[in-house]
Amino acid sequence: MTHDLISLTIIMAVAVICPVIAERIPGKPIPQTVLLLAFGAILGPHVLNRIWLTDATDLLSELGLAFLFLLAGYEIEPKQLGGHQGRVGLLTWAVTLAIAWLLVFLVPFFAHHDMNGAAAVITLTTTALGTLMPILKERSLEDTPVGDAIISYGTWGELGPVLAMAVLLSTRSGWQTMLVLGLFTAICIAAALAPHIARRAGGWLYRFFTANANTSSQTLMRLTVLLLIALITISRLFDLDAVLGAFAAGFILRIVMPKGVETLETKLEGVAYGFLIPVFFVVSGASIDVHAVAGNPLLLVVFIIMLILVRAVPVFVATTLDAKKNPLDLMDRLTVAAYCTTALPVIVAVTSVAVGAGTMQEDTASTLVAAGAVSVFLMPLIAGVTGRIRKRQAATPPTSAS
Repeated sequence: MTHDLISLTIIMAVAVICPVIAERIPGKPIPQTVLLLAFGAILGPHVLNRIWLTDATDLLSELGLAFLFLLAGYEIEPKQLGGHQGRVGLLTWAVTLAIAWLLVFLVPFFAHHDMNGAAAVITLTTTALGTLMPILKERSLEDTPVGDAIISYGTWGELGPVLAMAVLLSTRSGWQTMLVLGLFTAICIAAALAPHIARRAGGWLYRFFTANANTSSQTLMRLTVLLLIALITISRLFDLDAVLGAFAAGFILRIVMPKGVETLETKLEGVAYGFLIPVFFVVSGASIDVHAVAGNPLLLVVFIIMLILVRAVPVFVATTLDAKKNPLDLMDRLTVAAYCTTALPVIVAVTSVAVGAGTMQEDTASTLVAAGAVSVFLMPLIAGVTGRIRKRQAATPPTSAS
């Protein structure tokens, strides 16, 4: 217990310090997430050994990951999935998956570096939408054409890998996997319909939960946490990854409250970004074997290059081909492509599953997580540069011909 408390104290000290450091860097080029990961790696068991990875810290980290995907699922507008840009986003992700599959299974480099399975394919197709949302808010990109495009392509960049994990990393046969996913979907549908049925039926219980949403009972918040924990538990009982349950909980929450509830969102973000999500990122950093990463720098560099080729290039091409429906200029398209290549949480989840199943070595997993951390720094940095160029171009008046 003492070790747990010491580790948690250090983790929360890092969580307090990182936003201060990020704010003081001119231009704020480094997201807090990168600093949390870096401090975690330095203070973790592989370097200074001041943060111990105990069962308690692992549980809090899992809850942080769950809240990250809950908020990511909550950001998804169901109408966007079936809209034009949503369909283009799905097709683009399918192309990304096909390219990643060909590269991983046909290029000998990946087989030589313990990356010749479905887990490696999935890690190349992801967009960290949950990680991106705070950055988009900070940079005032919400409800802009660029922001809408990022969310449309990023939604499938997060949802697609989550579903692929359930199907491709399952140890069951094909029909058993589909049966389990069908049962899980049925449970999710029932959970989404229950509030609508309760609202129509009325009754004292519904009125009680509604009236006490903002009292000391915090009924709506408690129901949300119950939904999250229940779906995570069901995911584990069905031998599915907890990420799927967390993402489904957020999506259900959006369906139940399509216009959102500001007070609930404030509370969820307070618990998530104020406590659990920083714990997840610091612990993720602490789990990185820095010596293993330093011993295999080629894999780190090649993986980042592959992320750009597999994820950024198809998104850029898609936004270019879709110019009639969603016109974006060159800098905006580059910005969208760069943001959509930001990866990390799914990489953490996928590599954890692969290591646990014995299909990936821990050294390789550490390197891929480190590469995901680099992408969280590098891609928003590139996107920030292209965004500033776009603003300068827009501010410069066109020269008239003499």
